[in-house]
Amino acid sequence: MARYVDIHPVDPQPRLVGQVVEALRDDALIAYPTDSGYALGCQLGNRDGRDRILRIRQLDDRHHFTLMCKDFAQLGQFVHIDNAAFRAIKAATPGPYTFILPATGEVPKRLMHPKKRTVGVRIPDHTLVCALLEELGEPILTSTLILPGEEEPRTMGWEIKEDLDHQVDVVVEAGETSAEPTTVVDWSEGYPEVVRVGAGDPDRFAA
Repeated sequence: MARYVDIHPVDPQPRLVGQVVEALRDDALIAYPTDSGYALGCQLGNRDGRDRILRIRQLDDRHHFTLMCKDFAQLGQFVHIDNAAFRAIKAATPGPYTFILPATGEVPKRLMHPKKRTVGVRIPDHTLVCALLEELGEPILTSTLILPGEEEPRTMGWEIKEDLDHQVDVVVEAGETSAEPTTVVDWSEGYPEVVRVGAGDPDRFAA
């Protein structure tokens, strides 16, 4: 049965943030709100967590996982960014964008796309997520919580608790969240290609 943690959206209680981070360090799989709907998350080294995300969402190994990063400096440790991408991505973050880029050696191979050696990265504009990332000290391995047969991410913590009570370990509640997923921009070939239009304005990356 999943633990339900209700955290203040504007002023997250450090004690509760610490409890969620401790659960992540203990290899928990969490459902947590972001600036673009709920997401599933676990530590980078949590092999079982990665597999559970794939099972819940009924995805295969070609799924692009996302590393939720606290800032641009941390993002730069995990992906290769050329000058053009650097300027454009820095201007668009934090915000509801996911960028697919070539992974560095810091990314475990099982988290990369098997053929492209790429991974998704993003910097959220969300008070609670920033608090979790600051306390954890590393990115959270993340996938948008869009269940099979659905087209939008979940937005209500109590509904997720009901539906995924035995599939996740912690459900975090922190007020309202958007129902729009991130806009996904694939920059792995050296130029931006918008592969999913979501909450972020895609026009700034139009060819």
